[in-house]
Amino acid sequence: MSLQQIEQAYARRDLLDPRYHPLAPAQFQAVQARERALARLLRQHGWLDTQALRAAELGCGSGTNLLTLLQLGFRPQQLTGVELLPERYELARERLPQALSLHLGDARQASVPPGSQDLVLAFTVFSSVLDDGLQAELAACAWRWLRPGGALLVYDFAFDNPRNPDVRGVPVHRVRALFPQGALDMRRVTLAPPLARRLPAWALPWFDALPWLRTHRLIHIRKPL
Repeated sequence: MSLQQIEQAYARRDLLDPRYHPLAPAQFQAVQARERALARLLRQHGWLDTQALRAAELGCGSGTNLLTLLQLGFRPQQLTGVELLPERYELARERLPQALSLHLGDARQASVPPGSQDLVLAFTVFSSVLDDGLQAELAACAWRWLRPGGALLVYDFAFDNPRNPDVRGVPVHRVRALFPQGALDMRRVTLAPPLARRLPAWALPWFDALPWLRTHRLIHIRKPL
């Protein structure tokens, strides 16, 4: 899958799809659960001085994760987002402070200096890339941005989605192959969306408490010093 094919795949998705509306109960629950898991990982790995941290997001979409980092105390001038799709980039630019640096286009060509970031986020990026070679190039790009001792935060499908041929699961062995030098700390997150969308809002936290019903992983990957 080329970058052009990725653009075409995302073009087939409706940004106004009601399943992904921020007030849809299943979506609201998923975002909250992921944010709690992210905060726990940051605390557990000592990323507490958020005002001093430099972070970049590979595939920042409409800026939701960067907004989360701002809420966690990151400073806008310390944050960078890179997005391939123009319509998502434009929405991110509208939502985010001007002091936050945004780049439109291929992440491999973005002007993010090597070794400049404490943290790099890649949320549902690698599952959207079906070509092993391109996936490896994007992983190498994110790794290159990190300083020694920094960490990559990967959130992605643990399993294939038989209903969506435009994505594939990213199993643990693939993560290890993409980042062979990294030290991994993993969490299972996100109640299976097809199930979550069928449940009443009051039941979502109860089902989400069962790890075997979660379909994604949030992974902290430490770069060696």
